[in-house]
Amino acid sequence: MLRNYFKIAFRNLAKSKTYSFVTIFGLGVGLAAGMLLLLWVQDELSFNGFHCNADRLHIVAANFKVDGKTQTWQQSPAPLASFAKRQVPEVADAVRINRVWEARLFRYRDKVSNEKDGIYTDTGFFTAFDFPLLRGNPKNPFPNNRSIVLTETVAKKYFGETDPLGKLLQLNDKDSYTVSGVAADMPANTSGGLKARWFLPFAMLNEQYKGGEKQYPNGIEGDWGNYNYTTWFLLKSGVSTEKVAQKLTQIHRKNQPGEFSKTLTYTFLPMPKYHLYNADGTGAGISTVRIFAIVAVVILLIACINYVNLVTARATKRAKEVGIRKMVGGSLGQLFGQFLGESVLTFGLALGLALLLIGLLLPVYNSIAQKEMGFDFLNPTILGTVGATMLVTLLVAGVYPALLLSSFQPLQALKGRIATGGSNAAFRRGLVVVQFAASITLIVSTLVIGGQMRFVREKELGYDKANVLVFGMGGEMGKHTDAIRSELLKQPGVAGVGFSSQNIVWLGSSSGDTDWEGKEPGRQFMVNQLSGDKQLFDLLGMQLVEGQGFYGTKADSGRYVLNQTAIARMGIKDPVGKSFTFHERKGVIAGVVKDFHFASLHKPIEPVILFYSPGWWQSVYVKTTGRDAQKAIAAASRVWKTHNPNSEFDYSFLDDNYASLYEADQRTGTLFNYFAGIAIFISCLGLFGLVTYTAETKVKEIGIRKVLGASVSQIASLLSVDLLKLVLVAFVIATPVAWYVMNKWLQDFAYRIDIGWWVFALAGFAAVAIALLTVSFQAVKAALANPVKSLRSE
Repeated sequence: MLRNYFKIAFRNLAKSKTYSFVTIFGLGVGLAAGMLLLLWVQDELSFNGFHCNADRLHIVAANFKVDGKTQTWQQSPAPLASFAKRQVPEVADAVRINRVWEARLFRYRDKVSNEKDGIYTDTGFFTAFDFPLLRGNPKNPFPNNRSIVLTETVAKKYFGETDPLGKLLQLNDKDSYTVSGVAADMPANTSGGLKARWFLPFAMLNEQYKGGEKQYPNGIEGDWGNYNYTTWFLLKSGVSTEKVAQKLTQIHRKNQPGEFSKTLTYTFLPMPKYHLYNADGTGAGISTVRIFAIVAVVILLIACINYVNLVTARATKRAKEVGIRKMVGGSLGQLFGQFLGESVLTFGLALGLALLLIGLLLPVYNSIAQKEMGFDFLNPTILGTVGATMLVTLLVAGVYPALLLSSFQPLQALKGRIATGGSNAAFRRGLVVVQFAASITLIVSTLVIGGQMRFVREKELGYDKANVLVFGMGGEMGKHTDAIRSELLKQPGVAGVGFSSQNIVWLGSSSGDTDWEGKEPGRQFMVNQLSGDKQLFDLLGMQLVEGQGFYGTKADSGRYVLNQTAIARMGIKDPVGKSFTFHERKGVIAGVVKDFHFASLHKPIEPVILFYSPGWWQSVYVKTTGRDAQKAIAAASRVWKTHNPNSEFDYSFLDDNYASLYEADQRTGTLFNYFAGIAIFISCLGLFGLVTYTAETKVKEIGIRKVLGASVSQIASLLSVDLLKLVLVAFVIATPVAWYVMNKWLQDFAYRIDIGWWVFALAGFAAVAIALLTVSFQAVKAALANPVKSLRSE
């Protein structure tokens, strides 16, 4: 029986080649797009899931109450981990991480290269996390402060197949480190905050530590005011994270008494949420994951609707077949089985096409998404995803057509009198409304996402990022800033030179160690700190709204420039000339700079203080003339080589640094555009199916109207107007849905566009235009048909 079902199914597919191609192609594309999206969603949800202790690992976040608002940092002071291990019995281990932001020069014999992605970390890193050591002792990976652990790739790069343990590796041509371990390369689904290619002992930071104006007897282990370290806690099973966090808060307040610590509370973010949530527990990447999961479901739903409409469009051609089968004794169950078998065969062929498309497109997809996803069909997760997708799709799209076709009454079917109205017609129209409501929502979303990304690119930042070259100060460059500036300014293509402590695009250092004239008792104030020279203001085009900047003399060490937000948060009027203390250094507020963006537009502008302290400078800014940028790069490289002859020159441009803040958003927008286009394309196939169905059911009506003198345009309108009404209904439904979804997405940006009425008007116009193009061909074809052929059976 089954063999007979599939034989008939093959014959029917072969008989109607155009119908078969459109059906299988549309369904295959929908399945491929849906599964690619679900593969992306599954990959995002899998991040850090390979850690056996994932349910016990928590990152600590510091929360401050400032001006009635809670500010959350995903960093903490270094001594918090040490005290917790000694005083909190619920803590099994604590691991600190401090990234090495600048590249280090690695040298082993004749092999020399700059290496990025290093971290300082505690000895428990390789036991708390599932990053196995292939060589070395995971319980004691750093026997001393001159030990280094390499990942397998880095180890092979310098030592080949020989055992690297015990070998000496030079860093920056100054210090030698003994290779004490080789770690497996980290999985692709490791979050960026944990990813590294080489590891140094955290204890070594004490040797390099400078406490600023303060000196701590225990070095880094005594500084409770430096929130520059990421700390992971491995808690014992079954403990209350809230109680542990309270104990950490009490420990901090005890060791750093004062008004500032009174507002501090610690909270935990569990490992399973680390990749997709902010430190305060709010959604970040999870919102994108949810949107993509919804889009995947929508695409699969549209593909199902498309299939149903195309099968329904051919129902009249199968009516007599159904009638004859019933007249010769075919049961309802047998007919249902036959048509369901045809659906299974169609789905099987569509799945084969989908898998072929996935195999062909996956490398391009990975390139756009910046991932390393694989498609192993035997992988249980992928097999489960494909199986669930197919089962649900088959149930949704296969059962209804089979029931419809097998339910025809034999006498009416043989006479060609198949009911086309009533609930069946309403259901089909409802499907088209759902399709185009989803398509219009996707069109609106595409326009809004594109508009926000354009807004991000064109937003006035408060400084000029164009043609500004930035590189770090290596070696002894900090001692020769005047000579470096003088040398660079002599070179063609160099318009200005400045120095600062950080890259202005992403300031990552804050302090609460401030006091000022007129400060209210108990007022807390957190400020981002940026040390710079006099030239930095002019070089970056930063605008002073009050007072002056720096003079370029030693007196600048007591002059402070704050941004407008800082002045507003401090609650002072006429700030210029008033006393201000920063890191226990007394001075005056010399000027107020116009607010500028030093983080992504996802975050509001925060207080900033600019101060003069050459000992903090780590970055060189070179303003180029644009046209001669290559000459400026060459000049900067020569200066770098003078002071760092054995190191590779590493530089970037500020506009590229700024663009990197939105790489994830840009990738999301690009992927969304592609999949929105696929969904709209499949919707058009569904609309094509319905207009085909309408033309076939009205074939005799069209013939009579033509005999009575109806024109081609009148008949085309007869077939098109009702469908266009459905598109308009879909527009009415989609508008509030699209506004709600995109408004929620935009809330993740502190600075965002407004969703104007024109977005919905343009989306509606596009939907109508797409619908007209889709139905016009089939409508005109039906209108041009010879009426004699349609009426000769009467």
